[in-house]
Amino acid sequence: MTTPSADDLLVLLAVARSGRYVTAADELGINHTTISRRIATLEQSLGGRLLVRVAGGWELTDMGRSALSAAEAVESAVRGLSSDPDGGRPLSGVVRMSATDGFSAYIAAPAAADVQRNHPDVSVELVATTRRATQQRSGLDVEVVVGEPQVHRAKAIRLGDYCLGLYGSRDYLARHGTPAARADLTGHPLVYFIDSMLQVDDLDLARAVAPGMRESVTSTNVFVHVEATRASAGLGLLPCFMADRHDDLVRVLPDAVALRLTYWLVTRSETLRRPEVAAVVDAIEHRMRELRDVLLGTDRH
Repeated sequence: MTTPSADDLLVLLAVARSGRYVTAADELGINHTTISRRIATLEQSLGGRLLVRVAGGWELTDMGRSALSAAEAVESAVRGLSSDPDGGRPLSGVVRMSATDGFSAYIAAPAAADVQRNHPDVSVELVATTRRATQQRSGLDVEVVVGEPQVHRAKAIRLGDYCLGLYGSRDYLARHGTPAARADLTGHPLVYFIDSMLQVDDLDLARAVAPGMRESVTSTNVFVHVEATRASAGLGLLPCFMADRHDDLVRVLPDAVALRLTYWLVTRSETLRRPEVAAVVDAIEHRMRELRDVLLGTDRH
């Protein structure tokens, strides 16, 4: 074994956080071949494998996790050189996250804006998608999913609950009547996800609401659900925190149809130790607490 290079340790840190050589290369401003060469040199210095190839990227070995602690110490020391006179460390960098459409718009985006106001050198990239947590978070720092995730070598944080309710436009209800009981829902058109394309088990709720309802406008995007319901395409099974923003929507059978789901945040433990990622996660958790009643549909805005 020889003394490892601090530069090589920082390369390992970038690969560990992104799970991909290409992403690490982009972040460090070097090419993919240099990343590979630096990792090989570091492995030779330490006398063992630091990364193992998995589907979609790279994961740390046990030796790699030990080396990561040294890499984080190097990063901390470098950041300390640019601390402001009061001892604070300016945060910088890009935080990439994926989340559902509604969460991205009403939780993540305002939280990211708060972070950016306090830390102008931090930028947040939001990928809006509704899916299960991926086993390999290549290119992503944070994922927000619906339902408790089953993940490997990652940290899952329970963010909080939200509620789905059944809504109709005032015009639709005036023309077709307001259901007074769950049995009255039979025959009404339902606005919801495309059943064959739904990837999240916890969102497979249409049959639980009313088996006799027929499909109307369906989509992979929840904003389409809201607008189709407002346009009188049928009764929409909608997140309360989105539907309650619209005065032209009326909640139907609020006691009989109230489906509670949970948002979870998934990230690598080593990624969460990055100050800029921790700042984004803290801001998201703060907004979830702030909007608790709105998310549960008990405080209509």
